[in-house]
Amino acid sequence: MLTFRIPLLLLAALTLRAQSALHFQTDFPPEEFAARWSKIYDRIGPQAIALVQGHGLEGGFAYPRQSNEFYYLTGVETPHSFLLLDGRTRKATLFLPPRNRRLEQSEGRVLSADDPELAQNLTGADAIQSTSAMQGDWLSNPTTIYTLLSPAEGTAQQRIELLSANAAISFDPWDGRLSREQHFASLLRLRQPRAKVEDLTAILDELRSVKSPREIALIKRASQLAGYGILEAMKATRPGLFEYHLDAAARYVFLAGGARLEGYRSITASGTPNIWNGHYFRNSSQLKSGDLILMDFAPDYRYYTSDVTRMWPVSGKFSPVQKELLGFVLEYRDAIIARIRPGVTVEQIREEAAVAMESVFARWKFSQPKYEKAARTMVETGGGVFSHPVGLAVHDDGPYHRGPLRPGQVFSIDPQLRVNDETLYIRSEDVVVVTAKGCENFTDFLPSKLEEIERVIGGSGILQQFPPRL
Repeated sequence: MLTFRIPLLLLAALTLRAQSALHFQTDFPPEEFAARWSKIYDRIGPQAIALVQGHGLEGGFAYPRQSNEFYYLTGVETPHSFLLLDGRTRKATLFLPPRNRRLEQSEGRVLSADDPELAQNLTGADAIQSTSAMQGDWLSNPTTIYTLLSPAEGTAQQRIELLSANAAISFDPWDGRLSREQHFASLLRLRQPRAKVEDLTAILDELRSVKSPREIALIKRASQLAGYGILEAMKATRPGLFEYHLDAAARYVFLAGGARLEGYRSITASGTPNIWNGHYFRNSSQLKSGDLILMDFAPDYRYYTSDVTRMWPVSGKFSPVQKELLGFVLEYRDAIIARIRPGVTVEQIREEAAVAMESVFARWKFSQPKYEKAARTMVETGGGVFSHPVGLAVHDDGPYHRGPLRPGQVFSIDPQLRVNDETLYIRSEDVVVVTAKGCENFTDFLPSKLEEIERVIGGSGILQQFPPRL
């Protein structure tokens, strides 16, 4: 009997050990967080502190994810954590909740106050304390407290929509709650009445504007998965399928590539009315011959995302008008990307590209005057070509328009052509990073010529191996 007990005891010990394995991100070393903290110390000055709260515990079975802001500063995914950056001492204190063994049964083990040495080694914090210590005069009477007054971004979220949602709650006569960030700031003012509470948002945005090499690697991987997902959707395209079939094909690539979440909800729109609705999301229409498809979709890959859009014909062949308009949009995209480089502003690049596009106008054959007018409007106004920053959020925080471009800035190139009276909306979107000498387009492996796109459509892909039941 004893010979059976020993292996069972060993098995039990190994099982317990496996269950208690602690998860922590491996993409950023503590030195990277320390460099970010140092810049914050410089900005807040020697008399102030910065205090940032992490995301709260999920109230269900959603995939757990830390807020972008707290993850950027710590890499810690433990809910209800806090980071104190003390400008007076230039020391960082990470406050972690005590170990929650009940939570571990569903989410696995994360850093807690019971792991002080490990947490210190992984994050580089000068001190690790329990959140239970955040009582009394633990802040030592700072003159100024910086905290985030803007809403923290979670899964598939971005600031402008969060601000709108918070405003709707605030004006709801049967709700009226403060946002979590406003409530936190109110508590700080109540409990530290002598301190001035300032917004950390602008300082953090400026840091996030320029991505580190490790951040760029993650955005590049997210962009590659987005591109391969769109290619898979192109292969799957057949008249009679539904938009959600293409969504599923792309999503399979994301999951198989290691992404666990999506950076934003899929825009898989077929037909003029759906495409015209810029943030269409129902993905429930049937694919019809003669229609175009617009897919705008990217994963959340280890907290970083991308923003990639392509258009292609359901039938596998572009119509003459589709070729005319999308072909011109791609010409403008190429003219812009070829001129992106550090040390110049986006306005300068647009002006240079507009001059270069005159030769394209000279050789382009527009079938109707209104199409040429729409094309000229796009080039003259920019047509959204220099869109938004991309990073932890699809519409990331951290401006790049305010001065000359800098290496490490990442943003989307999204030229858009509109013919209003026909509700035609044509676009193509890539994500680029400014390099020391120019830029890198993360999705330059995607077919960019119309003939190349046509050759991909209707190929053999995951949906052909496992055909859907209609």
